[in-house]
Amino acid sequence: MYFYSDKPAFETLEDIKNKNVTVMGLGLNGGGEATVRFLLKHGANVTITDMKTKEQLESTIKSLENDSSLDTSKIKYTLGCHNIEDFKNADVVIKNPGVKIEGNKFLAEAKQIETDISMFLHFTKAPIIAVTGSKGKSSTVSAIHFGLSQAGFTTFLGGNITVSPLTFLEKTNEDTPVVLELSSWQLADLRGRKLLKPYISLITKIVPDHQNWYGNMENYVADKKLIYGDQDENCFSIFTSDDNWGNIFSSESKAKILRYSSSTEFCKNAYGILDEHDKGWIENKLVLDKTLVPGHHMKENLLNAAIVMSIMKVPSEKICKILSEYKGIHHRLEYFYEYKNSAGKNFIFYNDSAATVPEAAAAAISSFKTNVFAICGGTDKELDFLPLAENAHKAKKLFLLSGTGTDKLIPMLQERKIEYFGPYQNLQDLLQQAKSEIDSCCEDGIVVFTPGATSFGMFNNEFDRGEKYKKAVEQIFN
Repeated sequence: MYFYSDKPAFETLEDIKNKNVTVMGLGLNGGGEATVRFLLKHGANVTITDMKTKEQLESTIKSLENDSSLDTSKIKYTLGCHNIEDFKNADVVIKNPGVKIEGNKFLAEAKQIETDISMFLHFTKAPIIAVTGSKGKSSTVSAIHFGLSQAGFTTFLGGNITVSPLTFLEKTNEDTPVVLELSSWQLADLRGRKLLKPYISLITKIVPDHQNWYGNMENYVADKKLIYGDQDENCFSIFTSDDNWGNIFSSESKAKILRYSSSTEFCKNAYGILDEHDKGWIENKLVLDKTLVPGHHMKENLLNAAIVMSIMKVPSEKICKILSEYKGIHHRLEYFYEYKNSAGKNFIFYNDSAATVPEAAAAAISSFKTNVFAICGGTDKELDFLPLAENAHKAKKLFLLSGTGTDKLIPMLQERKIEYFGPYQNLQDLLQQAKSEIDSCCEDGIVVFTPGATSFGMFNNEFDRGEKYKKAVEQIFN
């Protein structure tokens, strides 16, 4: 097993100059590219290695090569494979969080391993607001960032939300709160390093996820717990009161604990915050009944943002007004298109491609009251599709994309006598069938693309999937 060094690879930014650094995983989402830009800016010699080919990475490579501010003569590429020498000869390897260290023969040769998150946390002096969870973390960090920005803070957003914090590192200081979305993998890469001590830690809803990676929930949650592992009494931790995970986390964190709930008898039909120290419910009116983004789960995400804003001393009435104007983010119940059929009935299209677990798709379908046309399905990551199957009846029409996850879902639908269209091998054929059904509809409706599964196989990732869905909708329904 690899143990991270107690010492950072680079003590100062000046230490990066002339170092030989291998970046493992360039990717298409910007994280690898941001790391390369950061290293080149500070004078490193950079080897980029990725299992994807040059053709697959063309857009990212062009973005680097066409930037005249970068000395691209310092870049060496190894694409379509990894070369063991690139790891042996590097002073430091910067790895993608989606790459396991254990059993990796290339990383076994590394003198030292870092990530963009570990480097950022070492160098920044900014107060950190760190968020993890299985569902709702991207919407939550986005709402926190929106709320603090609207309240007058200079604040930055990065991490698992596809923005590397290295892109804004040198703009941060003690007065610029940084909101980080951290996946379980990113947290695992920080284990034992004493780099993450967030001023505020927050864990959103926990459900089974990445079980193909972890094997069991115990291992998965163990990585999530790292978010509060090094906090003390000068920090804050925010957990739910609606399930036992919140109780477990609260018993372990040494920070000041705030609990939120949307169902407790103390709150009646409202949302509330429990101060664990005083054991009393704070009766601040923190979330409006009406929000621009649909869904009960979205109200919980906004409540989390409200608690963070409250800790940051934003007045309650200002919190309420600001968050009522929050419009959501790309690929998370993203409203993007309207279509009127021949009968004059209006259909609103939502892109929820970031719903990669069955519970998220179930929540999305449940967010709308009537006439929901749901598009689900994709690749399995060893999850239970029962939550989606149990809520699929709420959709008036159900369309399925093919995939190993869909193969698990279909028998559950058949058992419940829930009808569906498909599964389809591509979005175009699926949407053509959906258009036929929509054109014959005599009432307004909602079309929500909420896969409840991963995207691998048919798409590069969930963001690529969402963009291709939106493009296909605009082509077919234009």
